[in-house]
Amino acid sequence: MKKIIYSVLIIISVLSVWIAAELWLTFFQSNTREGTSYIYIKNGTNLKRLAEEIEATGKIINLKRFLKVADYYDLEDDIKSGRYKISKGMDNRLLVRTFKFGWQTPHNLTLSGNIRSMEKLASIISGKTESDSITVLQALTNQSFIDSLGFTKETFPSLFLLNTYEIFWTTSPKNLIIRFKNEFENFWDTTRTIKAKALGLTPIQVTTLASIVAEESNIKTEHPVIAGVYINRLKRGIPLQADPTVKFAINDPSVKRILYKHLKIESPYNTYIIKGLPPGPITLPSPEVIDSVLNYSKHNYLYFCAKPTLDGSHLFAATLSEHNKNARAYQKAISRLK
Repeated sequence: MKKIIYSVLIIISVLSVWIAAELWLTFFQSNTREGTSYIYIKNGTNLKRLAEEIEATGKIINLKRFLKVADYYDLEDDIKSGRYKISKGMDNRLLVRTFKFGWQTPHNLTLSGNIRSMEKLASIISGKTESDSITVLQALTNQSFIDSLGFTKETFPSLFLLNTYEIFWTTSPKNLIIRFKNEFENFWDTTRTIKAKALGLTPIQVTTLASIVAEESNIKTEHPVIAGVYINRLKRGIPLQADPTVKFAINDPSVKRILYKHLKIESPYNTYIIKGLPPGPITLPSPEVIDSVLNYSKHNYLYFCAKPTLDGSHLFAATLSEHNKNARAYQKAISRLK
């Protein structure tokens, strides 16, 4: 009888060790290989599709063990959409809880370059979120929503500052726009607002002027000087006569030369016809360009044109005669290229 009891105890002990080991291997042992991969899980994804996405990364060691844990936690009906990181050292319990509770890995949305339209902005945002470009564009052009934020269709672009933002892939377009609104308000702190007021401009008007400055030159050191030219013109009631606004008015940024016929186009963005600033930004300026307007160079220049060196830099002038001289030198340099 003692031998039987001992044998049973041994069997129970062995089974207990085996079960404990199996539970450890299934739930708590690392089930991912070296390296890092990211998977994008859409809303409505089932467990079979999720398993296929995970297996496709090549990072999962034992898919069957993962599925066992997924069944234990009833993951099938509770998979959250999102962008998820699969990296070395993750056990099945962590993997399952990651998808069940939506523990996403954020990534960067960068607004940069020439963004002159809501269509272009929608394309950039949709590339970093779950929403397609049409859905994003609908939010960006929803006039009721724009009104609720205190903007007009024309001033709305000033809300979006060129920068890099950490976001979640599943962030909705409206929530993302609200995020931009918060970033806008944080950027326009007391110091910047006071500087804008000293210029007799609102933050939106400063952004509008910065958008013109940004289009005039790619040379950062010129931005405060160009801003100073336009501020001098605004103070004297002289039309800005900014070529980039005419390109915006004719909706063709590819135009290389502004012709006389272009200057006659009826548009609130044609600063050859209207006095003062256009109704809103013509592109999204960077915070650095906005600051160059707020900290503009004080001088007596009223004109500028490209240098005859054709290196993208500009000559500045206080008088029309001096400006015409500079313009002739530039035209002569252009003629030599033909």
